[in-house]
Amino acid sequence: MRTSLTTRIFLGLVIGIGAGAWVHASGSDPETLAWLAVPSKIFLNLIKCIVAPLIFTMLVVGIAGTTDLRQLGRLGVRTFGYFFVVTTLALFVGLAAVNLVKPGAGVNLPTESSQAARDIAANAAKLTPQQHLVNIVPTSVVKAAADNEVLPLVVFSLMFAIALLLIGDRRRPVVELCESISLAMFVFTGFVMKLAPIGVAAAIAETVGRSGLAVLGNLAQLVLTLYGALIAFLLLVLLPIALWNRLPLRRFVSMVREPALLAFTTTSSESALPKALENMERYGVPRRIVSFVMPLGYSFNLDGSTLYLSLASVFVAQAAGRDLSFGEQMLMVATLMLSSKGIAAVPRASLVVLAGTLSAFGLPLEGIALILGVDVLMDMARTATNVIGNCLASAVIARWEGVLAVPPADAAP
Repeated sequence: MRTSLTTRIFLGLVIGIGAGAWVHASGSDPETLAWLAVPSKIFLNLIKCIVAPLIFTMLVVGIAGTTDLRQLGRLGVRTFGYFFVVTTLALFVGLAAVNLVKPGAGVNLPTESSQAARDIAANAAKLTPQQHLVNIVPTSVVKAAADNEVLPLVVFSLMFAIALLLIGDRRRPVVELCESISLAMFVFTGFVMKLAPIGVAAAIAETVGRSGLAVLGNLAQLVLTLYGALIAFLLLVLLPIALWNRLPLRRFVSMVREPALLAFTTTSSESALPKALENMERYGVPRRIVSFVMPLGYSFNLDGSTLYLSLASVFVAQAAGRDLSFGEQMLMVATLMLSSKGIAAVPRASLVVLAGTLSAFGLPLEGIALILGVDVLMDMARTATNVIGNCLASAVIARWEGVLAVPPADAAP
């Protein structure tokens, strides 16, 4: 029988959990775990090799392919305005949830940090506000592409595309070349997506095989608080935005479910980017809009990650017995508004920003060691929310620009 990619990914998820539980019950042999990780790493590597050329070519096509600088300026203002408002709301939803539920109350912090937590703290120490701003501009676009550093790549692509726009008709061969490359990368994406169920099954099997099904229950109140806050954000922020802009919701859900499920199971927004770009174009968002909004969103509109950061920061304070005042929490929101921009769309990048925030407010880094045990579960949910938020952003901006192509069957009566 011919099944959808969503169904195959879900089946891979179920099979992976079962296989991981069996491996864990058998003793979690390191050699077996190492082999289990191979298919998921191959799948993620294939996806990562798509991301850089796809972001570069689509931004060039989206910007240099236009002829109206005022239209481009309006698109930029609307996009960044939308990102600022929605990510700010995400931060406040996280704060509201953690102050209401208080999942950190009564939780005992570890007496010392694990090696993984110390490594994260060391990386966070390098992320000073000054260095964060300097890192936005790449010293080498080749290095940025090789390391999959999304924000420096986006900055270079924007500058290059604007430079092309200013040379007039002589830009046409470069734009046509980039358009051909982006089309080829979409075909390449189709090949890679056939491996998605195997990659998902292996990733889940390796995680459960290493930690057992107990990983699904540790610090349950923190995990449930995050999931509840993300659901509240989807229902109270993103859904009203979609309804206000009269988006065809049934079709939107059908287009976003595959990239969201990929992001959820692999804990990497990068794995979902090619499919999200393709599906939103099928949804009716013109290429020039989706190629502009989506790559920028991966640096500036990480809704799930920003919500998690505010929630996790206050959670550590609660576990440490530190009562943060309203003013301190507002200052924390302002700090996270800056530090959360441009964090890499890869697993656990949020923990580096979290460690930096904890240090800035004098909170114990042992909280990172506490969170690490269940971070994989939280990473799954926040990464899927990032993808959903960026897909919605591209549709909303297209609606504001008056160019969203709604199929007749989905059009409002």
